[in-house]
Amino acid sequence: MSTQPLDIVHHLVKAARAAGADAAEAVLFESTSLSASCRLGKAEDIERSEGRDLGLRVFVGERQAVVSSTDFLPETLSALTERAVAMAKVAPPDPYCGLAGKELLATAFPDLELDDGSDVPAETLMETALRAEEAALAVKGVTNSSGAGASFGRGSVYLATSAGFTGSYTGSTHSLSASVLAGEGTAMERDYDFSSARFLEDLEAAEEIGRRAGEKAVRRLGARKVKSQAVPIIYDPRVSNGLLSHFAGAISGASVARGTSFLQKKMGEAVFAKGVRIIDDPLKKRGLRSKPFDGEGVQTTRQAIVEDGVLKTWLLDISTAKQLGLKSTGHASRGTGAPPSPGPTNLYMEAGTLSPEELIGDIENGLYVTEMIGMGVNGVTGDYSRGASGFWIEKGKLAYPVSEITVAGNLKEMFAHLTLASDLTFRYGMNAPTLRIEGMTVAGN
Repeated sequence: MSTQPLDIVHHLVKAARAAGADAAEAVLFESTSLSASCRLGKAEDIERSEGRDLGLRVFVGERQAVVSSTDFLPETLSALTERAVAMAKVAPPDPYCGLAGKELLATAFPDLELDDGSDVPAETLMETALRAEEAALAVKGVTNSSGAGASFGRGSVYLATSAGFTGSYTGSTHSLSASVLAGEGTAMERDYDFSSARFLEDLEAAEEIGRRAGEKAVRRLGARKVKSQAVPIIYDPRVSNGLLSHFAGAISGASVARGTSFLQKKMGEAVFAKGVRIIDDPLKKRGLRSKPFDGEGVQTTRQAIVEDGVLKTWLLDISTAKQLGLKSTGHASRGTGAPPSPGPTNLYMEAGTLSPEELIGDIENGLYVTEMIGMGVNGVTGDYSRGASGFWIEKGKLAYPVSEITVAGNLKEMFAHLTLASDLTFRYGMNAPTLRIEGMTVAGN
């Protein structure tokens, strides 16, 4: 049998059909990663990993089974298909399972510029990490280091289905981070900075990453506590995307179909403040989560999830779309050991018109959040309570660092009273600009 990835997934699909499956799909992932880390000017470790993993999903009537393997020997793959079909025959019925129909399958595969073709050696990664840490340690007030690291990776996806789909894509990822401490004894503070990109040329400079990490740590020195009160809260872009993540969970077809989302009856209604627009763009060139087709072979498209504050769509795969009587939105994501489930790609809030300074300028007393702790969010009710640290705002200016506080509210109210700044940048899989939310509770002393 051929050892080429596309040949393997095609072979598995044909073998499953021959073994008695009514339909089948096979996915294969290949990955290579290399990372180097250092601490206090000395190399700590270099790690390399290579992986190859495949998954097979078969259907017998309204029953399905999923099996996976890292063993690619012909006899293993033969046994794999037979076991998958045998499992499907005794699995409980699922009226919503099935493959994507031909009318939904991707037929065009645009060049999304996901792979820069580079191969970064370990020596270069270590040298880059050392430069980032050196820049961080050079910042006055920095006294120790948690380390710096640089990494490079490349991954490929191959998918074939018995409905006639065949597709593949490959992407590279480069990343760099530094984490340092400032101060002495019990008054020490830690902070970090990082950069990730598809293309090495888009990665931020090591010296810039290190300098920002050091400056952020020093700025946190002398953190105070504040009294409990209700004030406006500003979310730095480093944490504002967390609110977008909570939103993505609430509009996942799986949550909506199970009735466990606080937004489950809000389709077509205003859930954000007027003017807010949220986009999911799987076709963004060099996007960290870009892909030409989803985990079921469905064509991916750029979509407005929220228009002028109004929720326009859920994130759906084939199964959840059937449960809700809708059509897949091309948001299936998957591994090899379980059926697909819906999830976002390059999800972002479009920028507003006010600068961050204007957003803060009229706040007499408030909180500027730079770090969140814990996951105290109730997906059913929208209740929100998370630990936080950042800076206290007085008379429109950042006055002093604060820590050991909790911010609380309800996501439905938070979304409805949200104002976006103009400083959107694409640094993560999900991105949002600086944003302001009125009337949240800060719990301190």
